[in-house]
Amino acid sequence: MAKFTDFVRSNATEPHRIRTRQILKSHPEIKKLIGQKNPTTFWVILGCVTMMTGMAYLVRDQSWWIVVAAAWFIGAFPAHTLFVCIHEAAHNLIFRKPAANAWAAIFANLPTVFPTALSFKNFHIKHHAFQGVHELDADLPDWYEAKLINNYSIGKAIWLLFFPIFQGIRTLRMHELAVFDKWVIANTVVQITFDVLIVTLFGWKALIFMVLCLFFSVGFHPLGARWIQEHFLTLDPQQETYSYYGRLNVPNLNVGFHNEHHDFPSIPWNKLPEIKQSAPEYYDTLKYHTSFVRLFFRFLFDQEISLYSRIVRKERGRVTVADQSKPDLELIQAQSKTTSAEPVA
Repeated sequence: MAKFTDFVRSNATEPHRIRTRQILKSHPEIKKLIGQKNPTTFWVILGCVTMMTGMAYLVRDQSWWIVVAAAWFIGAFPAHTLFVCIHEAAHNLIFRKPAANAWAAIFANLPTVFPTALSFKNFHIKHHAFQGVHELDADLPDWYEAKLINNYSIGKAIWLLFFPIFQGIRTLRMHELAVFDKWVIANTVVQITFDVLIVTLFGWKALIFMVLCLFFSVGFHPLGARWIQEHFLTLDPQQETYSYYGRLNVPNLNVGFHNEHHDFPSIPWNKLPEIKQSAPEYYDTLKYHTSFVRLFFRFLFDQEISLYSRIVRKERGRVTVADQSKPDLELIQAQSKTTSAEPVA
């Protein structure tokens, strides 16, 4: 592929809603997976929060090299898992009641120090609805990011290292989206209380350990290759979403099945592999990744990959800003209403 010097512009709407409709028509058996919940995810949250809090206690008096090493080699993994759990809660895939999902996200947020869980939900749902629309998709790099980092290896390394900061700055351009509500306030109050308790009981080194776990889990670490895997044009200049089928889907909770998730955002993580198994003709024809480690180093050193390696679009389709990105659920609900409205012969 040639080096990108600007974002790749598309006049088409995002591709996933079209494929959702096609797959449901070809494989109606997938309908049974849509709308399911996976409360087991909460036990994953509880285990990861307990593990990270315990590690913070254990490293509180250790040398700094031990703190950093523990964060990179161990802590990054449960921190990443918790981020995926927050993602599941954002789609209301843990419990049936939205409020219960919000509290699960707030609890999962605790070891990652900054109160981002509910803000993430507000922006992430719009990423699904408006993939590639610059003013509504916070997953898309800012123009200044792409120009600043370009395709330089050192720049891409710095970008990964400070990815949470870049991600936070992007939200400032989302003028149309509400970013402050009662759940964001609750998230902030609970998180500050937890952080104060960690510093009071364990000390500052324990809190800094948790910060390092956060930055490594989504940044300068093979796990950080997830952001490159999902939507960067690494394998095909026309395919804007990629799945990952590799071993790190264990701590990833199958979030590597990213085409499947975008096509069916109302299906929980434990059922995503079933989508691919049911409709292989739709997914086996798409290009995909199998190694985060390989992709991590390729991103850093391949001069043909830059922050410009993304598709952008102006076309929003018929989607409104209030859309909650449940095209799969909306389709089967609409079909159900049509069927029930048909006159009996």
